[in-house]
Amino acid sequence: MAIFADELHTILRAAFPDAQITVSGDDGVHMSAMIVDESFRGKNRVQQQRAVYAALKGKMDGPNGELHALALTTKAPD
Repeated sequence: MAIFADELHTILRAAFPDAQITVSGDDGVHMSAMIVDESFRGKNRVQQQRAVYAALKGKMDGPNGELHALALTTKAPD
């Protein structure tokens, strides 16, 4: 089962309700997302990305995950 941009955006919005979120990719397997959220302030890049992966709740886990690849950009607002 694939995951598409609108579903990924909905999942990320639930976890980061006040964030600026941009999701792209149309094959349902390879996606990219940029998330700008205040909750990332003071966290290093690994901590930020772990927060995003936690929000995905296993959608990328193993070979049977719905999402195969996610190019991820995270940062706190300027």
